[in-house]
Amino acid sequence: MRAVRLKVRGQHIHSIHRYCFQGPSTHSRYPWFPKMQFSKYPYIALGLLFWAIAESASATGFLDDSTTTLLARNYFLSNDYRSPSPSGKNYKQEWAQGFIGTFTSGFTDGTIGVGLDAHAFYGLKLDGGKGHSGTGLLPVDSDGRSERDYSSAGGALKLKASRTTLAFGEMTVETPVFDTSDKRLQPEYATGVLLNSREIDNVNLVAGHFTAFKNQDSSSGKDDFQGYGASTDAGGISFVGADLFSDSPLGGALYASDLSETWHQYYANLHWKQSGVLLDANVYHTRDTGQALAGEIDNTAFSLSGKYTLGAHAVMLGWQRIDGDTPFDFVGGDSIYLANSIKYADFNGANERSWQARYDLDFGAFGIPGLSFMTRYVSGSHIDGTHAPKGGGYNPFDADSGEYQPQQGDGGRHWERDVDLHYVVQSGAAKDLSVQLSQVTHRANSAQAGDDIDRIYVVVQYPLGF
Repeated sequence: MRAVRLKVRGQHIHSIHRYCFQGPSTHSRYPWFPKMQFSKYPYIALGLLFWAIAESASATGFLDDSTTTLLARNYFLSNDYRSPSPSGKNYKQEWAQGFIGTFTSGFTDGTIGVGLDAHAFYGLKLDGGKGHSGTGLLPVDSDGRSERDYSSAGGALKLKASRTTLAFGEMTVETPVFDTSDKRLQPEYATGVLLNSREIDNVNLVAGHFTAFKNQDSSSGKDDFQGYGASTDAGGISFVGADLFSDSPLGGALYASDLSETWHQYYANLHWKQSGVLLDANVYHTRDTGQALAGEIDNTAFSLSGKYTLGAHAVMLGWQRIDGDTPFDFVGGDSIYLANSIKYADFNGANERSWQARYDLDFGAFGIPGLSFMTRYVSGSHIDGTHAPKGGGYNPFDADSGEYQPQQGDGGRHWERDVDLHYVVQSGAAKDLSVQLSQVTHRANSAQAGDDIDRIYVVVQYPLGF
């Protein structure tokens, strides 16, 4: 399924900007969160940070363990619609240059160490007229033209005691139930609090609460993340979870989340890796709660995949199923850890069944280290969105027609084919410069309601360390 939303994906937990919560009290709804007046925290946090550094007998860890990087990212994206798109455009194309600067400090000495993570971003349009805007690389003004440039900055205070860290501010997050993503010019960010604890060997305990959001093409941290029928605009998202036995052949994860007045969502993972074999199983269960702002939801989504690697070659097969009359929904560009959620489509429609075949090739075995190739094909069918609860986010009432309009019809099917070539320079002055060329083809029938689209990505990145 593909709706009008920002789709991007990332990988595990990073931190970063100011911390300023708004909305209902978290403690009243979730007693396991500390009771705080979040709106005062930008000033308290900064004051605490600089006081701790100034008063510390030895603040060397703050700078000695710090890293500063600048990533230059050049991004070209072309969307060629083979059937009319929802925007009415047949073609979208933008080219932009971005710079992502990050500072990650160490921690001051003492029982409670104090640190700071910060980021800054600048994006510049290189090409993209009024008729071709809207790829997600650049903001779009009221006239429908992509902005000439945009920028943002932020940071997060972090505290550490033993093997537990607590971050307050704007950050990127990676968990199965809430995952910001980094698949356009600028990463997505969320403002809130994030706890990570590794006091138990081979277990990472995680808890978070986020109420402000910055989309990939925005300078503001006051946006909302949109799903297929849900949104973060009711207050925010909270979660707890654990990654289990990550250093062992057999591992897994358990998470639970609450999207304000919308749903409770639960996630479990079990995976096994040994001698070139990787088996992975994921399951989500989502139920509406509170005011049920997206309507009634009772949805279970699961996937199974197996990957076998032999030398330079790897083959993967995947199967995915959605049980429920609504799509499997999520907020945060990459908050879907199902096997068949890929480059363009998520294959998460109501009652959908899908399968995947994938092949990877590492050219290092043939004397070209740093060069890799991937191709995959996913086919989805059995989609039926006609039984979604009337009046909810997935079957809204259309005033013009006087009828309810489900997002998808009965008998929906679609397929996607991805081809990717990626090269990373291994040595010399251009070491770590990467070039990625990707081509995506997606085709769907009218009941699936997705675009017939051919998409081309060209992404060149060069990281600079200081």
